[in-house]
Amino acid sequence: MTVSRNTIKYIRSLQLRKFRQKYNNFVLEGDKIAKEVLRQAKFDVAGLYALPAWLEANHILLQNIDSESIIPVSENELTKISGLATPNQVLLIARQPQYDLANTSISGRFTLFLDAIQDPGNMGTILRIADWFGLPAVLCSPDCADVFSPKVVQASMGALLRVPTIETTLPEVHRQYPDLPLLGAVLDGENVFQVSLPTQGILIIGNESRGIDSALQPLLTQRIAIPPAAGGGAESLNAAVATGILVALLTNRQYKNVV
Repeated sequence: MTVSRNTIKYIRSLQLRKFRQKYNNFVLEGDKIAKEVLRQAKFDVAGLYALPAWLEANHILLQNIDSESIIPVSENELTKISGLATPNQVLLIARQPQYDLANTSISGRFTLFLDAIQDPGNMGTILRIADWFGLPAVLCSPDCADVFSPKVVQASMGALLRVPTIETTLPEVHRQYPDLPLLGAVLDGENVFQVSLPTQGILIIGNESRGIDSALQPLLTQRIAIPPAAGGGAESLNAAVATGILVALLTNRQYKNVV
């Protein structure tokens, strides 16, 4: 089957946020992530475009997909619809999952709230961190990078498929979970290695350049910081690096109990 010009235009349009929102679909590319989507069977697959050899090799995984959604393509056609410099055998279009804060249990554990994280690489890496440490969800302010953008999907290395992401605001989170401590990662906070820390709560990570919005800071119940070593010359830590250190520290007691 030849991929029509309109289909190519539609798939390419999903590289842009406004069209992902319009159609409520997003693109996943590559052998590994496509297989993971199909194995999990949690995502509604709207279209799967793959080289004939890939389809034949993975025919068992395709049993639960509508056959009309499976489109064999040539390498040339895959190049035309792909957003990658080097397309990798298969491109999949899936419906964006809908998660709701009211139906997501975040009490008794730590959860991330991201305030205007803009860099797709940071966003994808933070999702991987949340996945690694088993966080129940990642909460994102409306001005965060779109978690369904191709760059975030690639950077998350499949974590997006396992970690629920919910667009919300910190005041709304506080309204629904008034008893959860709100820990803000700030440069002038208390030394996180020396202060007493709660066993549950929400860790707020601010924007890469300006940090946590000043309007949100009055909501914080604790301000924490990762101190530099003596003689350290870096001005600050990358947002994703800081997130990894803080999540590891905050979940350490729970993690040791599991292990």
